[in-house]
Amino acid sequence: MTVAILAGGLATRLRPITETVPKSLIEINGEPFVAHQLRLLQSKGIRRVVLCVGHLGELVQRAVGDGSAFGLQIDYSFDGPVLLGTAGAIRNSLPKLGDSFFVMYGDSYLPCDYAAIARNFEFSSLRSGRMLGMMTVFRNEDKWDTSNVEFEAGEFEAGKILAYSKTNRTPRMRYIDYGLGVFRAEAFQGLPAGKACDLTELYQDLLERRQLAAFEVRERFYEIGSPAGLRETGEFLAAKSESRLTK
Repeated sequence: MTVAILAGGLATRLRPITETVPKSLIEINGEPFVAHQLRLLQSKGIRRVVLCVGHLGELVQRAVGDGSAFGLQIDYSFDGPVLLGTAGAIRNSLPKLGDSFFVMYGDSYLPCDYAAIARNFEFSSLRSGRMLGMMTVFRNEDKWDTSNVEFEAGEFEAGKILAYSKTNRTPRMRYIDYGLGVFRAEAFQGLPAGKACDLTELYQDLLERRQLAAFEVRERFYEIGSPAGLRETGEFLAAKSESRLTK
């Protein structure tokens, strides 16, 4: 299954660094962040990636190339003169993605079981009818970020999302959107082409239509979307590299 990486945002929380360097190319432990992402995906069995780029996207393409250095096939989808937002960027890249695909953010490092998530997405359609999307969730308890999902656990890490909102939060929201989704192309085809659209709104729409499955991830997430997250992710990746060298 192809992974679409949303790497087109302005990354305003990391200014002034991101005025001249896109977030994907911020250096962590001597390498651009995207290199750590791509090696992780390759180790999890992913073979094809589409980088959805906008702000300074040509620099990302120049640094990553065709993906052969990472054992991957990499293609690019450019927003163009107007940034399309997270869902709009996926809508723009549909011709490159196939019928079903993963979507993740360009500032996320997600060491989870991608194959298990893909299998569960297909099983969810067999159990509950054809699903157009799946949100992965993590029991966060407001520890690493503000929780925004009320989730009811089920069998085999599957379950049901009872509520999801980044603005109208409740005490029952103990989980967080992990940052990795699975979608069918059909979920995006109704969006207006060339217009800015947000993935959060698409998730909410699918939830209301009962076409959003859910999967609980046990491994915590890392991110570089903030200075604090950038430091923590750097420390985690450094420790991981050191552990690998001493084995």
